[in-house]
Amino acid sequence: MTLHAGVIAVQGDVTEHADAIRRAGRAHGREVAVTEIRTAGTVPDCDLLLLPGGESTAISRLLHSEGIATEIVDHAEAGKPVLATCAGLIVAATDAGDDRVDNLGIADVTVERNAFGRQKDSFEAPLDVKGLDDPFPAVFIRAPRIGEVGEGAEVLAEWDGHPVAVRDGPVVATSFHPELTPDSRLHGLAFFEGTDRASAPAGE
Repeated sequence: MTLHAGVIAVQGDVTEHADAIRRAGRAHGREVAVTEIRTAGTVPDCDLLLLPGGESTAISRLLHSEGIATEIVDHAEAGKPVLATCAGLIVAATDAGDDRVDNLGIADVTVERNAFGRQKDSFEAPLDVKGLDDPFPAVFIRAPRIGEVGEGAEVLAEWDGHPVAVRDGPVVATSFHPELTPDSRLHGLAFFEGTDRASAPAGE
């Protein structure tokens, strides 16, 4: 049966993520319907959830003002997969080191914003990611850096001696933009591999 994926679309670009989710689903023999989420009421119907990049303070503010924030937390607490990338990682973290960000606390990490540099410092790096056989071509754009990692979280990848991808229960969070490449293995890892959380649509 078709899985229902939601991409939080209150701010930032979401088209590439939607395409990557569909490709990852096909690679794992699953059909996925993707919905862009801008208001409350849709997240509870989703089997998979993606929190993309953008501007973390704007995303945080809009998630709370639209009533979506508590739905995301409930989704994660129910054990359903979440992939949070770049600014999504900042919002998902327990501590962003910035009072302007009202964190969701679904990934037990601390984060330092823009720690890998500004827009002009963007770069691509081949990452060894736990669970993937070959390096992943990670794209870093104004990327945050993961600092402390909670005891329940697992580091999936590091760059320059710092964690850049973690898994905390059903949540996978990355400093980089996995959608900015034709390689959808990171989406597959978050949503379809090493877990049976995506084995059945919501409500089954």
